[in-house]
Amino acid sequence: MPRDIRRIAILTGGGDCPGLNAVIRAVAKDAMFHGMEVLGIEDGFLGLIEDRVRPLRVEDVSGILTVGGTILGSSNKANPQKFAVGRNPDGSVIWKDVTDVCVKHLQERGVDVLIAIGGDGTMACAEPMIRMGVPCVGVPKTIDNDLWGTELTFGFQTAVQIASDAIDRVQTTAASHHRAMVVEVMGRNAGWIGLYAGLASASDVILLPEQPFDLEKVCEVVRRRGSRGSRFTVICCAEGAYPRDGERVVERVDPTSPDPIRLGGISRWLSAEIEKRTGIESRYVVLGHVQRGGSPVSQDRVLATLFGDHAMELLKEGRLNRLVAWQNGRLTDVDMRESAGRQRLVTPDNPVVEAARSVGTSFGD
Repeated sequence: MPRDIRRIAILTGGGDCPGLNAVIRAVAKDAMFHGMEVLGIEDGFLGLIEDRVRPLRVEDVSGILTVGGTILGSSNKANPQKFAVGRNPDGSVIWKDVTDVCVKHLQERGVDVLIAIGGDGTMACAEPMIRMGVPCVGVPKTIDNDLWGTELTFGFQTAVQIASDAIDRVQTTAASHHRAMVVEVMGRNAGWIGLYAGLASASDVILLPEQPFDLEKVCEVVRRRGSRGSRFTVICCAEGAYPRDGERVVERVDPTSPDPIRLGGISRWLSAEIEKRTGIESRYVVLGHVQRGGSPVSQDRVLATLFGDHAMELLKEGRLNRLVAWQNGRLTDVDMRESAGRQRLVTPDNPVVEAARSVGTSFGD
């Protein structure tokens, strides 16, 4: 182990995610066992900007493996490269690059390595700090499973389980009332949750952001199922899905956020269109943040622990500025800077897409 690594800091950036505490636990306990001091940065990069950092003890990281969320808190609005510091007289937001402030706070606290747990946004925030001389190790977190460089992120399997359970319940009420039901799941621009939850729940239609759908083809599925005795249809729809010659539905715009677009509402629009075009009663369900909450499933607890362990192996070997990754069924790592701001999307030839098609699932095309 490099002799000069004596103090590390951990932050959890972006949205909360089941399994974050499992990573914190794995990293902190390993570090403490090897005589390192561990600092916890509160509320992600916002806490680093505001210098809100506290020591972590064994008691702080014990008993948290099964707990959802993050004991350190998080923020998906604080990008040091584009941080809101006020407003102009016309109401527009004043942005400032405060990356140097973050680096200064880390240096003042004697942090040797920063463990950044997060998705593509978190890695993008860490990348300029690496260029400014801050050694980092990245751990891939996001329920969306869309971080470039890894085939799996912790939190994803929990989100899929929650979405699948919800769609299972929707199936019975849809059948009882002979309705078309549209269930909207999260994922931003990536359709991984929709694809896996849709297949796991035997949804009749799966709509993904990567493949614009033909509204009439979706309606054809609803009509066809009604005509042959299946008097209900369940549609799993990713929040970023949109019709051909249409646009993604935006729920709201947050001008104070570096990533201001908040997707949402496609299920409401789609259910209304289905009812209007087919005459079949339709309803919609938006699962929203319930997919990010609660205790992680056992697979995510194990994966998060493996990721935390590999992060510490990289640190102890002096292999810094690397992102822990899962590729071809095993742990590995990639250059952390290459994953910054990049997304891994569903491709048409993905084996899961092909498997869904083989059992008659429609993708609205």
